[in-house]
Amino acid sequence: MPRTADSSSQLLFRHSSRRVPRTLLRDFLCTAAARIAPGKSVTCLITTDSELRSLNRRFRGKNYPTDVLSFEDVTGAELGEIAISFDRASEQAREYGHPVDEELRILMLHGILHLCGMDHEKDSGEMAKAERRWREHLGLPNGLIERTDNRRGRK
Repeated sequence: MPRTADSSSQLLFRHSSRRVPRTLLRDFLCTAAARIAPGKSVTCLITTDSELRSLNRRFRGKNYPTDVLSFEDVTGAELGEIAISFDRASEQAREYGHPVDEELRILMLHGILHLCGMDHEKDSGEMAKAERRWREHLGLPNGLIERTDNRRGRK
């Protein structure tokens, strides 16, 4: 997916792995943000479990690493920021049998939808439908909500 000219979304790495095609991930982030929230940019940090644990503890009061966190821009100038654990993404990619860069794209999509105000823990399936639609549109495998629902035996 080529990066769109009007997108100023940024992808930052604070993880030592060189196993991922950074330019392709950056292009995906810019394209997804431009399509889902035109005119808004996203900053995505790919980092370690340790940093995600620290962010999760500081902002959500939960003392464990998570795969993705989203932080809306309170000024409204940008969409917001996403932090992704490369360590969690690597484990989930192994579990679901796809490359880690594909898992990172799944997590980016999930985070962007949260930045758009969606919340699968509180809505009646709206985020799941949106994630499914965008996942198919962007050529991604099952997303986080579908995988969680499948584990719980939901359709």
